[in-house]
Amino acid sequence: MDDFTNKKTAVALGNFDGLHKGHIAVINEAVIRRSNGLLPCIVTFETHPQKILTGLAPEALMTQSVFETRAEKLGCRIVKLNFQQVMNMSPREFFDEILVKKLGAGFVSCGFNYRFGKKGSGNAELLAQYCKSSGIGFSCVSGVEFEGESISSTRIRTAIRNGETEKANAMLGDCFSYDFEVMCGDRIGNVKLGFPTINQIFPDDFIVPASGVYASKTEIDSIVYPSMTNIGKRPTVNGNQLRSETHIIGFTGDLYGKNPKVSLLSRMRDEIKFPSLEALSEQLKKDCKNAELIYNEGSL
Repeated sequence: MDDFTNKKTAVALGNFDGLHKGHIAVINEAVIRRSNGLLPCIVTFETHPQKILTGLAPEALMTQSVFETRAEKLGCRIVKLNFQQVMNMSPREFFDEILVKKLGAGFVSCGFNYRFGKKGSGNAELLAQYCKSSGIGFSCVSGVEFEGESISSTRIRTAIRNGETEKANAMLGDCFSYDFEVMCGDRIGNVKLGFPTINQIFPDDFIVPASGVYASKTEIDSIVYPSMTNIGKRPTVNGNQLRSETHIIGFTGDLYGKNPKVSLLSRMRDEIKFPSLEALSEQLKKDCKNAELIYNEGSL
């Protein structure tokens, strides 16, 4: 953990596994305390608690690099705790040892459903009492709603699995994105179809969107390009490995071994098997035009 000696912090507490609008509301409470001379910090865990407790964590909604970039843009330091080292602390011990002694908290924010301490025995109300008795500022943020229900990482995962990209992005407050390393493909897109693509493989612990063709955008060296992305197994060429294949409109160059960030904007159609590569190529021309239109109309 970073050394916070002689520093006072504004601490945002949570798992922050998606950095969605509800998480951002908690974080912003800490960020605005910078005007009081406090250092804003996002405090989360090195490993998702459910992975330690049950051996199975929820599927990740963003890569670590995307998480760190977004946190940096919010103006926060990331502090990662080792869950195994704190999981058996009582709520009081966690407050005294971690928040007060290690982090020097002058302000704490959390969500309405935040739990802490052994077996989640502490809640936001108890944390508020501890902060008050210690002269530490505190804010508990109510749930941020979308379509009449509180936004949650679970709802976002469901939307992504269902191909409801616009809903997922609306709850995230940003595009669902990934920046996996570009792998070597079979060059069918480039040689036989006239649509060169980059191939990225989803790790086992990462959420996989519904198969289909998406309008997307791709960031390479801080430059953003319109793109179209196929997620699936490519039935027309008898593919058998699920992957993300992205054609970047207006870009030429070698991206093998690099980590461009692909952001999904809208699911345009199902992935289907075409009778020939010529038929697929004709459809890709239409998809490319639609993807560029959606990119130009988009707000995220």
